[in-house]
Amino acid sequence: MDQINNLYGTTVWFTGLSGAGKTTISQVVEQVLRTEGYRVERLDGDIVRQFLCKDLGFSKAERDENVRRIGFVAHLLTRNGVIVLISAISPYRDIRAEMRQNISQFVEVYVNASLETCEKRDVKGLYRKARTGEIKNFTGITDPYEPPLNPEITCYTDYESVDE
Repeated sequence: MDQINNLYGTTVWFTGLSGAGKTTISQVVEQVLRTEGYRVERLDGDIVRQFLCKDLGFSKAERDENVRRIGFVAHLLTRNGVIVLISAISPYRDIRAEMRQNISQFVEVYVNASLETCEKRDVKGLYRKARTGEIKNFTGITDPYEPPLNPEITCYTDYESVDE
């Protein structure tokens, strides 16, 4: 491994609606970086909720705490030379801005897909459950998603391929 790989970490934060393609893209990026010999960790929002944040619900305060916990882990890894790929809805701009301030090397990637596209991709039926009231506080339906104003990268998954 080269010297830079051992010295510098970066957090790449993929944000977007459920079903936008955050996990899919981060998995591909992870494979490419590992092939190149980089130290990489991928933190997926669903998995983090299952193990690190299972005590949290979906109110704004609980969502913010979820993001703070993910951000803290990312901060530790980043400062120790790891590239951290986070795929988490993280619906609120203010908490994403807080994470940007707390993590020295931070790249925000907006995985932009229309609500219609996300609903078509929804294999778990979450959007349907949200529309019928079975799921409360669902981002994009009964809870807002605030798109980034100035992300470093935007992926338009409505019409771009994963490779693009």
